Amino acid sequence: MNIRPEQAMDVFTIKTINDLAFEGHKESELIAGIRQTDAFIPELSLVAEWEGEIAGHVLFSHISIEDETESFPSLALAPVAVHPDHQLKGIGSNLIREGINRAKKLGHSSVVVLGHPEYYPTFGFIPAEQKGIVAPFEVPSEAFMVLELVPNALDLVKGKVKYSDPFNI
Repeated sequence: MNIRPEQAMDVFTIKTINDLAFEGHKESELIAGIRQTDAFIPELSLVAEWEGEIAGHVLFSHISIEDETESFPSLALAPVAVHPDHQLKGIGSNLIREGINRAKKLGHSSVVVLGHPEYYPTFGFIPAEQKGIVAPFEVPSEAFMVLELVPNALDLVKGKVKYSDPFNI
């Protein structure tokens, strides 16, 4: 498996994979919207090549955690998708791990994810409420999680996550 940043020629395949994996267009529209904003980080839109074809995609984008007076930068992990023909091969897990490693190397300090509470803790995510961080919408608390890329990065950070505009579709 080869993991690399997306290229312009990958955009249609990324859309197709997300549409198939999520059985709809919402995630591919989210990705397209994020690409048009300052939230997009080209180095953190990654594809996994499996046997010569793109089999999965993960996107990390800029968000913030805000309280009444301050805004703290963070990342959103969303979405991650694997083509249905290639699921259960570890592609999604490898994409997430590689994205986390690249985010650390780029100097990011934390990641927020809304996802399966049994899956994301395997990467070190914990419920965001344990750090005093809340979602901007109604969501089960165990499904809204954070990961510190730098030890203790969120110790002094409290507040509500603010996603980029495309998340509000």
